[in-house]
Formats: sequence, C-alpha cells, structure tokens
Amino acid sequence: MNIAFFLLPKKEVIHLPVQSTMRQALEKMEYHRYTALPLLDDEGRYVATLTEGDLLWKLKNTPNLTFDTTNRISISEIELHRTNEPVPIHAKMEEIISRAMEQNFVPVVDDQGIFIGIIRRREIIEYCAEQLFNKI
Repeated sequence: MNIAFFLLPKKEVIHLPVQSTMRQALEKMEYHRYTALPLLDDEGRYVATLTEGDLLWKLKNTPNLTFDTTNRISISEIELHRTNEPVPIHAKMEEIISRAMEQNFVPVVDDQGIFIGIIRRREIIEYCAEQLFNKI
C-alpha cells in the first residue's frame, strides 16, 4: 500500500523553520504537547527532527542557560541526537514500519526533497494491526 493514504499533509503538521530559536521550539512543543517537531529550511525542505531530548541536553550542557535566555539560542546551535531520514512519497508502508519503532513520525518528501507531511506512528500501528487481524 502506498503511504500517501496515511499522509498528514504539511498544512496540518506543526513544524519549525530551522532558523528558529530554542525558546520558539520550547513554546511550540508545550502549546501543542508534542515531543518532536520537523525542522524545515527556507525552501521547505525537511532538514531534521528536533526532540525534547535535544532541548534538555542543550539546557543541561550550557552553563547559565535559563528559560529566559533560550531566545538567544538558535536551533542550529543545538546538537540533534537522532537522525530521522525522510521517505519519498512513493515509498511503500512496509518500508517505513521499522522507522516507527524509533520515532513518533516519519517525514515524507516529494521528488524534489520538499517536505509534504508526516506519517504518524499511530497510523503505522493501525495499518500493522489491520494486516495482522486480516491474516487470522
């Protein structure tokens, strides 16, 4: 089955420009209650995924950093501890199942590498459950 059926389109995905600040990331994650966000460049290409863990490590390892001073820290200064490779829109669901074990969502790009949305772990698990129950 093609993954386009499961795609949550970009316009419905909370994401951040890669040039955002740590404070903007913290506030967006808190407001939407997310633990990870896709980062996009100026052309709309997927760059990486920023996680709560990345933010916590930055806070822990930066002397005198407080919430009030996080607006001075660019996301580009934050070390990302996980690489979430995007998949092309023509990928098959079977190709991304293993990725869902390690990440909350799988970023999806078009043929030019432009971010077009995500597939959430929930939809991947539902697909797997349906396949399993159909075989019983």
